[in-house]
Amino acid sequence: MERRGVDAYGFFEREGSLGQVRAEFRGVVAAARERIAEAYGRRLHSAYLYGSVPRGTARPGHSNLDLLLVLHHEPTHEDRDTTEVLARGLDEDFAEIDGVDVLLHGKDRVLGEAERFGLGWFLACLCTPLLGADLAEHLPRYRPDSLLARETNGDLAELLPDWRARTRAASTPQEYRELSRTFARRLVRTGFTLVMPRWAGWTGDLAESAEIFGLYYPERAAQMRAAAAVALDPVADPAVLRSYVEDLGPWLANEYAAQHGTKSPRPPEES
Repeated sequence: MERRGVDAYGFFEREGSLGQVRAEFRGVVAAARERIAEAYGRRLHSAYLYGSVPRGTARPGHSNLDLLLVLHHEPTHEDRDTTEVLARGLDEDFAEIDGVDVLLHGKDRVLGEAERFGLGWFLACLCTPLLGADLAEHLPRYRPDSLLARETNGDLAELLPDWRARTRAASTPQEYRELSRTFARRLVRTGFTLVMPRWAGWTGDLAESAEIFGLYYPERAAQMRAAAAVALDPVADPAVLRSYVEDLGPWLANEYAAQHGTKSPRPPEES
């Protein structure tokens, strides 16, 4: 499988662009730009798209709109309330998207040393500028190495107790579908970054991520392919959630820690 996502020197090439946004999603992207500017005004430093929409792989009626918003200061409760209203309004007004996910952070946190290989890498390599000055100009170039693997997805073990609690608490088909998509997406991305340094490339495509993972862990390949399918078309099956939190998730967390270590502690976010 051909490596991609890196240049001739092994550095990440930025994923996605506004030019790759499919025609079906240009209206919601334009609305997001206008509503973000109106909602935050001078508090906003910059806004970015990430995920399938700027990659040009989004599916109408199935894909999320993913946004990263960076404020000049650390977000307050009021800022987070504004984000919820913004996300809900876009989701309700545009049938071509299936939900809106918004990450909200302050500029100092994104550029801080503690997030150099976390939020910093994410913004510089996976986010497409939508509004404001691009913070990637203040960040280094990155390679798909073990340090990056550790600092991006080396916290799966910390997530599993909460995943188990949410699985036990879920009771409706809609809740099961939402959790299955959330868990599956994280597992596939973690599976890919587990092998990313050996593959020496990058992809944001979940199906391709699962296939690359399977090259190195054939005994788990079928599970990861199935998780990639659920990430794209979530299911209302509690047995699938249990398999994630009792089998695939714990195995993946242990293997990740053995190969790359665990994610460095982050300072708590202010509110």
